Amino acid sequence: MNKLNLDQNMIQDSRRLAKQIAIDVQKFIDQHTTVTVERTVCRLLGIDGVDSFDVPIPNLLVDDVQNNGDLSRGIALTIASALQATGKNLPDFISAYLLGTVKLCGHPYVSCDQVRQILDPYMQVTFAKIKENRDTRDAFLLAYPQPKTEIYVIVATGNIYEDIVQAKAAATAGADIIAVIRSTAQSLLDYVPYGITTEGFGGTYATQANFKLMRAALDEVSKTEKRYIKLVNYASGLCMPEIAAMAAIERLDVLLNDSMYGIIFRDINMQRTFVDQYFSRRINAYSGVVINTGEDNYLTTSDAFTQAHTVLASQFINEQFAYCAGLPSKLMGLGHAFEIDPEIENSFLYEIAQAQMCREIFPQAPLKYMPPTKHITGNIFRAYEQNALFNIATTMTDQSIHLLGMMTEAIHTPFLSDRYLAIQNAKMIKKSMKSFSDEVSYRPDGLICNRAKDVLRQAHELLEEIAQMSLFKALEQGVFADIKRSFTGGKGLTGVLEKHPDYQNPVLDYIEGVSHEN
Repeated sequence: MNKLNLDQNMIQDSRRLAKQIAIDVQKFIDQHTTVTVERTVCRLLGIDGVDSFDVPIPNLLVDDVQNNGDLSRGIALTIASALQATGKNLPDFISAYLLGTVKLCGHPYVSCDQVRQILDPYMQVTFAKIKENRDTRDAFLLAYPQPKTEIYVIVATGNIYEDIVQAKAAATAGADIIAVIRSTAQSLLDYVPYGITTEGFGGTYATQANFKLMRAALDEVSKTEKRYIKLVNYASGLCMPEIAAMAAIERLDVLLNDSMYGIIFRDINMQRTFVDQYFSRRINAYSGVVINTGEDNYLTTSDAFTQAHTVLASQFINEQFAYCAGLPSKLMGLGHAFEIDPEIENSFLYEIAQAQMCREIFPQAPLKYMPPTKHITGNIFRAYEQNALFNIATTMTDQSIHLLGMMTEAIHTPFLSDRYLAIQNAKMIKKSMKSFSDEVSYRPDGLICNRAKDVLRQAHELLEEIAQMSLFKALEQGVFADIKRSFTGGKGLTGVLEKHPDYQNPVLDYIEGVSHEN
C-alpha cells in the first residue's frame, strides 16, 4: 500500500530515530519502579479487596513497605519473606494482616529463588485466568469475525447499570466496540475504587466489579447479535498498570494506554508515567489487549493543520515504546483525529492525506480514528455534516477503529437517539462506499500526496530534534500539544523509586520471559 508514494527510506529512518528515543527512556524505566507497579504485583498475586475504611489492600501493603521497609527491593520480596517467616499462605496472611496479628515488614529476607518459589503458585492462578480470557476472546472472534472497520461508541452515565442499558442498545444498533468513559479526574486518583459504583461525574468509575458487570452484559449481546462486542476502558493516569491488570482479569479488549497522554494532559510526572506505561503494556501484550494511544488529543490544544507532524512523530514513538513492551503491531491502536478547521479550503483533502498517510505507514496497526470535536458547535445540522465527512474519510482510508461523532457533541452528553443516528450514518456510508478505497488513487503531484509527504518530512525533522535532546527535554519544551511539563514536576513523583540491585519482580520476569519465548 503506497498510494501516496511516500519516501520509504524516510519512514524507515523515522522508525530508527523513534527507536533511539524510546531506548533512551527505556534505560531509565529499567532502573526504576513505582508504587503503582508494586500495587499491580499485589493484584497479579491475587490480592484484592479493601479494609474496614475502604482502603484498597494493595495500597495498604505498598504504603506499609514504603514507610517501614524497603520498597526499592520490590514488594514481592517483602511478601515472600513474610509468608516464609509466618508459615502462612497468602490469603491467610492477608486476613491476619488486616486483623493486625501479623506484620508485613521486619522479617529476614528470603533469597531470589525462594521469592519465585513461594509466590509462583499464586501468580500462576492469575495468569491461568488471563490466558483463559484470551482463549475465550479468540473463540468469540473465530465464531464471529470482526469487520475491517469497527464502530466504536461511548457510554458515560456515571451509573454502571445505566451504562449497561445504553451499551446494549448501542450494540444492538450496530456498534462493535463499547467504551465506558471514566469518571472525571479518576486518572488523578492514586488508588483504584473498589466495587460496583452508581455515581460518577462525566463518566463511570473504572473498577474491577464494573468491568465484570459490563463484560457479562456485552457477552450476552454478542451471542444474540452473533458479533463479538468489544469492551474498552482507560488505563491512563496514576493507576495505569493496576487497571491493565484488572482489565486482563475481566477480559476487556481495548485500553486507552498512551505513553505520554497523562504527562501532557493530566500533569502526571513523566518519570512516573513512563515506568507505569511499560508495565501496563507488558500486561496488555500478555493478555492480548489492544492499546489506544492519544495523539488525537494534541490537536485539541494545538492547530490540527500546522501541528499534524507532531501526531505522526508521537505515533512513531508510541510504536517503539510498544515494541519495547512486547506488543505486536496488531495490538497497537495508534490514534489520530479528523480535526482540521472545516473553514480551511480543501480541509477534507488534507484530512484524507493525513488519514491515508497513517494507514500506509502503520499498515498492520488497528488505527483508532477520532471524530471532529474542536470545531463542532451547537449547530447540530453542521455537526452531522462534519461527522458524515469524517465517516467518509474513515471508509476511504480503511481505518480500523472508528469512534463515532455525535451531532450533540458540543451541547450535552449524547442521548440514546444521538448514538442511534450516529451509528446509522456510519453504517450507511460504510455500506455505500464499501469498496471505495480499492477504487481510488491519488495524483502523484496532487495536493493530497504533497500534503502527506510534507507532514512526513516535518515529523522526521522533529524526531531528529527529539533524538538529539531526549524525549524528557522535548516534553519540558512543549514539543507536543504546545504544553510544557517538568521532569521533576507534576503529580506522582514521590511514587517513583530507583530499584535496589536486589530488586525482585517475579510477575514482570514471568511476563517478559513469555514474551521472549513468543
